Amino acid sequence: MSEMADAIRQLIQEKGYSEDSVRQTIERALKAAYKRTYGTDENAIVKFAEDMSDVSIYSRKVVLDGVWDPVKEIELEDARKLSEDVEVGDEIDILEDPKTFDRSAVSTGKQTAHQGLNETYKDSLYNEYKDKIGEIIIGYFQRERNGNIYLDLGNAGKIEGVLPNKYQSKLEFYEKNDRIKALIVEIKKTNSGIQLVLSRSDPKLVSSILEKEVPEIADGTITIERIVRDAGYRTKIAVSTKREEVDPVGACVGLKGVRIQNVIRELYNEKIDVLRYEPNPVDFIKNALSPAQVEKVVIMDADKRQALAIVEESQFSLAIGRQGQNVRLANRLCDWNIDVKTVEQAEEIDFSTVNTVQNAKNLFNDDVVEEENAEIYTVSELPGIKENVAALLKENGIDQIQDFVEAYDKDAIHIEGITADDLEEVNDLINNNVEFVEEDQTEENEVEETETHEEEKETEEEYFCPACGAKITLDMTHCPNCGAEFVFEEE
Repeated sequence: MSEMADAIRQLIQEKGYSEDSVRQTIERALKAAYKRTYGTDENAIVKFAEDMSDVSIYSRKVVLDGVWDPVKEIELEDARKLSEDVEVGDEIDILEDPKTFDRSAVSTGKQTAHQGLNETYKDSLYNEYKDKIGEIIIGYFQRERNGNIYLDLGNAGKIEGVLPNKYQSKLEFYEKNDRIKALIVEIKKTNSGIQLVLSRSDPKLVSSILEKEVPEIADGTITIERIVRDAGYRTKIAVSTKREEVDPVGACVGLKGVRIQNVIRELYNEKIDVLRYEPNPVDFIKNALSPAQVEKVVIMDADKRQALAIVEESQFSLAIGRQGQNVRLANRLCDWNIDVKTVEQAEEIDFSTVNTVQNAKNLFNDDVVEEENAEIYTVSELPGIKENVAALLKENGIDQIQDFVEAYDKDAIHIEGITADDLEEVNDLINNNVEFVEEDQTEENEVEETETHEEEKETEEEYFCPACGAKITLDMTHCPNCGAEFVFEEE
């Protein structure tokens, strides 16, 4: 048995198995052989030396005076040959020699050990790669089958890479031993081992390659906000930064475009548009339709996220793109339904019913923005007031805010259907939204404003004689120049 243990320990060192996994494998193999020989392994006990230098298997039997099941029981007389102190009812472990197991039992044990080692090896590899999903790996074209490409990942065949047809870039073709950089998207356990499912079409492949080329992305100075891709043709990437002195687009493109060109080469000349992310949808849509120059963006329906982009005739085909690809990617990038029109086409559209300003405001404000100087007189005008409470108050003659405040202060509001909590809530809304102005002060201000207005009016207006044109005043009855008589009347 020690030879078997030494052999497996050597296998552990070569394969990198843990000692616990090997113990379990040996134990399962010996119990499988034991069960094949005796029909059960319930009483089979496997014991290891502390240093794994030896391993043994025992039959645990009950000492009886009169045996019915020799596999699980032993006569008292036979047991005392092994240990003089045993009594009826005791349990005793009897060493078994695996060499005495029949040939089929040994074969079963070997098969179980082999399967156990394979499973342990798979588990070990799976645990090694399970945290690598989303990372880039490099492999070499090995073979192609049913459109799927199998890659040698350079790990002595321990693990296989497969690039399914659905995850391949549409315009890429490979030959034997071609180098392929791909993204790990899934890990599978198969009968032949562990398989890494790879992708060349995932947008994350582009962002991962770009991150390796642009240190500002890796250190968090620049953030990739959104990315969409039509693999093989075009990718759009929206980037941003919180540092005003950093140009996120320029940093990604690099001096003379060297950084982005390295990414393009890895993607076999796929077009890449790097643009600035903007929280304002109007600005973002303009950027998203790059490389086209957009004259104007109109939000047609904010709720349905519909927008109109207006471009010059010369920019129309560029904004749409080949087979609509550019505007389609812009739609996905912005999550808006963008319609592109030329300036001439837009002139035929009636924009009078489109509340673009309010629509744009609503995009950024979850709460309704009230006018700063809006005046509130009635309870029903309070923001957030419960409709049923306002209706009941009005039915009972408490419609004006001033009436409510006076009645509330006197604890004189007792209306069925309105609780004390409802009244307190209305009072809080008034305190938070209404500013009271003293009546006397208001009247005084109105009088002062009226007098001032009249004085200004009198000061500003001038009068002239209708006969000679000389300047006259309101207190005159005759012209000082020509003596003409006149009377002033109010219209």
